[in-house]
Amino acid sequence: MAQSRRGGGSSFFGSDASDTWGRQFINAKSGDLAGMNRSDRVAMEIKASITSATTDAAGSAGDLIVPARDQVIGMPKRRLTIRDLLNVKPITSGSVERPKQVSRATGAAPVAEGALKPGSEMQFKLETVPTRVIAHWVKASRQILEDAPQLESMIDVELRYGLALEEEDQLLNGDGTGQNLKGMNNVAAAFDLDVLDIAAPNAIDKIGMAILQASLTDIAPDGIVMHPSDWWRIRLTKDADGKYLLGDPGKVVAPSLFGLPVVPTPSQTVDNFLVGSFGSQTLYDRWSARVELGFVDDDFTRNLVTILGEERVGFDPERPEALIAGTFTAAP
Repeated sequence: MAQSRRGGGSSFFGSDASDTWGRQFINAKSGDLAGMNRSDRVAMEIKASITSATTDAAGSAGDLIVPARDQVIGMPKRRLTIRDLLNVKPITSGSVERPKQVSRATGAAPVAEGALKPGSEMQFKLETVPTRVIAHWVKASRQILEDAPQLESMIDVELRYGLALEEEDQLLNGDGTGQNLKGMNNVAAAFDLDVLDIAAPNAIDKIGMAILQASLTDIAPDGIVMHPSDWWRIRLTKDADGKYLLGDPGKVVAPSLFGLPVVPTPSQTVDNFLVGSFGSQTLYDRWSARVELGFVDDDFTRNLVTILGEERVGFDPERPEALIAGTFTAAP
């Protein structure tokens, strides 16, 4: 609607919402109306409507309408828990030396008055735990990082998640060769089916037997790690009457067996379990996970940024004998 702002009339957008179209027109044209004769007319021009349809000669402006942008939808992330089981220590060097007692020949005994007291012997060895770098990177243009601020935050989160995912796999399954950590599954003591004389032990029996085996090392076990499929196979076990052995499924109870927390994680291989003292194993943090931006080669002239995520950690289980690794389907 073409309108003039003359005399004392109010503008269209400033008029009271309760005004009729006629009232708004009179207010807008009050200056023109004042000098009119009866036979005069005042024009009210109606312009073509601007709609949200595709732009064309009729005056629509769909291409000018910018859609709202919601949060970036990332991929689902696994809950990572193995680090939380360990004793984590920050360090400021590239490796850690730790003296470890390897023998205890205790000669303590009752002694008669005036008799010679018995002696004891202890032996130590010096272990060195190296640190390893876990890293990965992506490239992104400066334009996309500036035009989509959410993307920069998402890349930061994704890179840190990737580091944590690889760290968890290394803590469990690293083979200790090259730049790999020594994973607990590969240094743990093997599960001994003869620790108790149980005929045809089921999965729950085997976990109980592994707890006993770990306890016999004089280091109290504090956790159980298994694949989620194995945990739910155990959780859904029923007795002859069809009742769940681990209780009513209507009750929400944290996974546990024999008083120890069960940590279900896809990082553990299906059909395998790890029982023992995780709190007595130390993870050394040299670099906490961090994300940095920089230019590589001719990236500067290409407006490309390299985004690097990395961490530096050391891990060599100091009490491997307190970890028991076994398989659920191993023949008794």
